[in-house]
Amino acid sequence: MGDLAVGLRYLGRGQRWIGGHLRWFGFGLLPALLAFALYAAALTGLAFWADDFAAWATPFADDWGSPWRSVLRNVFAVLLWLSALLLAVLTFTAVTLLIGDPFYEKLSEEVEESEGGCPPGVDRPLWRELWQSLCDSVYVLYRALLFTVPLFFLGFVPVVGQTVIPVLGICVSGFFLTLELTSVAMQRRDVPVRERLRLLRGRRTLAVAFGAPLALAFLLPFVAVLLMPGAVAGAALLVRDVLEERPPTGPPPGTPYGTPDAYGAPGPGTPGPYGTPGPDAYSSGPGAP
Repeated sequence: MGDLAVGLRYLGRGQRWIGGHLRWFGFGLLPALLAFALYAAALTGLAFWADDFAAWATPFADDWGSPWRSVLRNVFAVLLWLSALLLAVLTFTAVTLLIGDPFYEKLSEEVEESEGGCPPGVDRPLWRELWQSLCDSVYVLYRALLFTVPLFFLGFVPVVGQTVIPVLGICVSGFFLTLELTSVAMQRRDVPVRERLRLLRGRRTLAVAFGAPLALAFLLPFVAVLLMPGAVAGAALLVRDVLEERPPTGPPPGTPYGTPDAYGAPGPGTPGPYGTPGPDAYSSGPGAP
């Protein structure tokens, strides 16, 4: 129960931090508003064209009598739209973070500075940052679909599909939502996406407790937009916990920021795999996959 409470606490702390820094709330709202407009337009268009698409996808039902042809195509259209909605929930955070990468990077840095210090980021061009974010998001989506697709079909199983499966679906969505949200602070420390996944698996209850309420809230129109800045702020705080970072007590003489620890946080310690810039996960050279 410890990590369950901790995850919920970080979720609340992120929203409170944004509530106390309204300028940053407006700053983080812009990318979420743009992503919301894109998804709303796509889902609205699909709702208008779903019947035509259902007729095109089920030509074998052309000779069926009424009402079976209409029932089949209506069910197909509804399932198609719900599948698109599920995909939107899974990808909204990734698309928003991709659109607003510079915005959320600054927001995350400000949150960490308020907690005692922000580790220096790896110096990369913006286009490489965006490319790495895109590659990471595609990998996360792939891993999420390995769970959500089977759960979608298990949802048709009587009783279990209407009780247990929705709960499991929210937990899975919450975990991968946390993985996406922590990418901003993790990427600044040059932590590869597979290592992020391993770290959050070690604190699975924490990740689910943080992300599951957001996954539920993101099902409601426009709520995702309002909660997104606070979610990024809370994820920055959560990353410091997962990596067991502590605020620096003060830099030693001659070093303006102290010595990086294993994950690049300022403070005493020795340089580790994520404390110094090096080739990123998608560049060539030794250590690249």
